[in-house]
Amino acid sequence: MQERMNELIDIINEADYNYHTLDNPTITDQEYDMYLRELFELEEAHPEWIREDSPTQHAGGKIIEGFEKVTHKIPMMSLSDVFSEQEVIDFDEKIKKEGVTPEYVCELKIDGLSVSLLYEKGKLVRAATRGDGTTGEDITHNAKTIKVIPLKLKQAVDIEVRGEIFMSKATLEKLNKERKAKGEPLLQNCRNAAAGSIRQLDSKIAAQRKLDNFIYHLPNPLDYGLHTHMEAIEYMKELGFKINPNNRLVSNIKEVLEYIEEKGQIRASLPYDIDGVVIKVNSISQQQKLGYTAKYPKWATAYKFPAEEVLTKLKDIIFTVGRTGQITPNAVLDPVIVAGSTISRATLHNEDYVLEKDLKIGDTVSIRKAGDVIPEVVEVKKERRTGKEQDFVMIKECPMCHTPLIKKEGQVDYFCPNPKCPARHIEGLIHFVSRDAMNIDGLGDRIMEDFYNFHFIGNLADIYSLKQHEQDLIRLEGYGDKSVSNLLEAIEKSKENSLERLLFGLGIPHVGAKTAKVLAQKFETMENLQKATFEELTAIPDIGDIIAKSMMDYFEEEHNKAILEELKELGLNMKYLGEKIEEKEDFAGKTFVLTGSLELFTREEAEEKIESLGGKTSSSVSKKTYAVIVGANPGSKYDKARELGIPIWTEEESKEKLES
Repeated sequence: MQERMNELIDIINEADYNYHTLDNPTITDQEYDMYLRELFELEEAHPEWIREDSPTQHAGGKIIEGFEKVTHKIPMMSLSDVFSEQEVIDFDEKIKKEGVTPEYVCELKIDGLSVSLLYEKGKLVRAATRGDGTTGEDITHNAKTIKVIPLKLKQAVDIEVRGEIFMSKATLEKLNKERKAKGEPLLQNCRNAAAGSIRQLDSKIAAQRKLDNFIYHLPNPLDYGLHTHMEAIEYMKELGFKINPNNRLVSNIKEVLEYIEEKGQIRASLPYDIDGVVIKVNSISQQQKLGYTAKYPKWATAYKFPAEEVLTKLKDIIFTVGRTGQITPNAVLDPVIVAGSTISRATLHNEDYVLEKDLKIGDTVSIRKAGDVIPEVVEVKKERRTGKEQDFVMIKECPMCHTPLIKKEGQVDYFCPNPKCPARHIEGLIHFVSRDAMNIDGLGDRIMEDFYNFHFIGNLADIYSLKQHEQDLIRLEGYGDKSVSNLLEAIEKSKENSLERLLFGLGIPHVGAKTAKVLAQKFETMENLQKATFEELTAIPDIGDIIAKSMMDYFEEEHNKAILEELKELGLNMKYLGEKIEEKEDFAGKTFVLTGSLELFTREEAEEKIESLGGKTSSSVSKKTYAVIVGANPGSKYDKARELGIPIWTEEESKEKLES
């Protein structure tokens, strides 16, 4: 046990040095947090073994050569971290146990470099990094190049304030374009770019980096007659400091959690990187009552957003068969939490994808959530290989029916050509009931597999005949009268879905949810779609030859005709029920991008209305974009639109155009 504690101390101290001093992180935040938490738990169990140089006893960082040392009169302490909603609630309960009923101030946790600014008679005399919390580095010559840091305050006061120096996303993107053109190595991320810039010995280089700054802390507010943190924030703003507009005073922990959820949703659209939310007790007297640990204030904590990219072990690669017969390799992973979800599987797409990434079974790989939904393997950490890893080998037969696989010329995917392959059939049924298709609540993947194996469901029509098996379902383990009743009600309700859901659910190759909606809006009924010619289909924007041929092939198949007729007899709606397309000049055939936090309507409402007027939406800005609709805190898409000279519509302006 003591040996493990010593090992953890060495790992974390080395990581602190690489991160804080050299600006060259060697492990991920996820790994660091995991090691630190383990060390805390061991030290709580064995306080007699706590070492003086344990990272739990002081904030990390050392002084590098070339900068003068600065001693902080009031230590610059770091904050404790929490990682879940429950830990935020626990933080609140600990405070209340001390007899305090607090208001909180919530702030965005900017991912940059902490700074202390010292003023005498209103003039900037020194800027310093946090360093180890007691001793930092004098960076005055570089801080003076940051335009938002005032050289002279609006009042001639002696004061020290603290905040964060950072680089915006747009600045990093611009710098990297310039560096790429010159053949220079790219800057890794905003945080490292800011830290590296502020530690330049030549202030001209720092000035070229266009750094930014937010001030968020006054270490001695009572000296200025200020009795709350929010009063201190307002006072520093009056002096001329840049304050983050997202700061918010809340009255209870429920509102803290609402703030965390809200800011997590707009995180990607912010013009700078954040990695969490800082929560502080507002009252200074309550802060004093709560006090400090050796390392942290007890009256504040930092909620860290779930990691977006983490490391884990690739234990195996297995193969699945999709509804079209497509064979997909999948990563089997050591379970790991990514963006709030536990991930143990991730798609590897196809053979070429695995070979390009040079993945081997046993590798350490980085995982992230693509679009906050689908987990993906980003890269292999080759430096962690031991030599025991196994090479990837593509299979030659279907893993379900053992039919030899085929690979069509010009394609990257392998397919099982057997139309009666059970895996293909099950996947097609699962797709039909999925959220974006018929959206039948209660028929998840595992339940559909069970019902297929129990011979309750063998085809699409059987889903709507499940009532015949009601008593059999009730007798199944985990079911009962109420759950079966709810399931049958959800199945019945799905008959009322609009045509595009049914069309997508049929699993026609190359027809996704968006394409299904375009087709349903255009042809309005399933009967019209079945009669549509190749020329009529390809005349529709975004419907090319491949989709048109796929549609023609599907509707010519006798088996598919029979299924559609059976579903119609069972009472499924075959008409488009959504808003009809009424093409308007401002929208017809044009592409729009939405960015920022929208308040007058939801993103889905805006997209639906744009489509109903003949327009379409995209997730990225390009020269083909007609206009960008901007809400609060727009991100890089707004900057890109300005750079390309694309019209920018405010929410009010776009709402007026959409409704007129």
